[in-house]
Amino acid sequence: MPVYEYKALTKNGKSCKGLIDADSESKARSQLRSSGKYPITIQESLSRKKNTHGLSGGALFERIKSDEIHVVTRQLATLIGAGIPLINALASLIEQSANPALKRVLASIRDSVNEGSTLTNALSQHPKLFSNIYINMVRSGEASGSLDVVLERLADFGENQKSLHAKFKTALVYPIFMAVIGTGILLFLISYIVPNITQVFLDMERALPLPTRILILLSDLLRHYWWLGVLFLGVSFFLIRLFLARESGRRGWDRIKLSFPIIGSVNRKIILARFASTLGSLLNSGVPLITSLQIVSSLVNNRLVGEVIEEAIEKIKKGKSMSSALESSIWFPPLFLQMIGVGEQSGQLEAMLDKVATSYEREVENAIMGMTALIEPIMISAMGAAVGFVVLSILLPIFEMNQMI
Repeated sequence: MPVYEYKALTKNGKSCKGLIDADSESKARSQLRSSGKYPITIQESLSRKKNTHGLSGGALFERIKSDEIHVVTRQLATLIGAGIPLINALASLIEQSANPALKRVLASIRDSVNEGSTLTNALSQHPKLFSNIYINMVRSGEASGSLDVVLERLADFGENQKSLHAKFKTALVYPIFMAVIGTGILLFLISYIVPNITQVFLDMERALPLPTRILILLSDLLRHYWWLGVLFLGVSFFLIRLFLARESGRRGWDRIKLSFPIIGSVNRKIILARFASTLGSLLNSGVPLITSLQIVSSLVNNRLVGEVIEEAIEKIKKGKSMSSALESSIWFPPLFLQMIGVGEQSGQLEAMLDKVATSYEREVENAIMGMTALIEPIMISAMGAAVGFVVLSILLPIFEMNQMI
């Protein structure tokens, strides 16, 4: 059944808009009038115009947050678990959703299912909104008859991944904010305040201490050659983008992310937690091991680790266990592989992966807290040293003048 977008007036003369299901535009108008709304414009929803991006354009996806997808997934799991048919469950979600963009997506999915398509195929029409892991887990849920359980697990998985990523981002917000504000204040002091003060010393035509001369030189450079700094930043940004556009550059950047002091350790733990939680969720949903590893290799967001997983897939196809296939890599620590090996031997690999994921997620949280606690004093010390240098450079000539008097 087509979905129509409408703008209408209520009996009180207030404007309203929304979506309505009807066999035709005339029936949509009749339904609106019978509900006390007087339509101004009615047009068929763009969700009917399907393309490879899932909707009429990529911009629409920017208005749908991942949190909304997690909530809808959990609600759909609850409705299906309560025995409500899939079509009715999707219709209920459409009515409850306050986001017009999400309404269109849900309406498109419901229409596809209503026309005989599986939920997996309906979701695959929106690849920018539903990831590969999401679609594969739903496929397994439909095949095994446990769609509600799989959807519940998907909601948990998505929320946990978002929470883990948000904690890492939050840990970097404070030091970046401090660095930007502190650098801005220092530039203002050196460019505008310091010249007025040091001009007095220059007018005296006396030899100045080395720190004062350095400060004056920095001030002159910033005031007269600031454009060189802007040009340098622009060229650097362009060269970095050019470097990362090449395969060797992306590999090099991925290696830096894994090897960089402090942050590299946190990144490795995040990758291990993502590997374990994703693989565990896929296996719990009935996705075969090889297919699960292929999905995980594209989700770890690191080429070096992805290549290790792809090599492990080939070894597993030849009969090796997963733990032994991964043991040659430096990115998978021995304890991680031992726990996977125990899970394989006991036949409880999925449960062991969940435990490993929980363990590494806790380690990531602790590492982030430790990193934040370490960065704060470093930033404060650096800012204190910079301000101290400025103050010392100004006070030294004053002390020398007092001694002369």
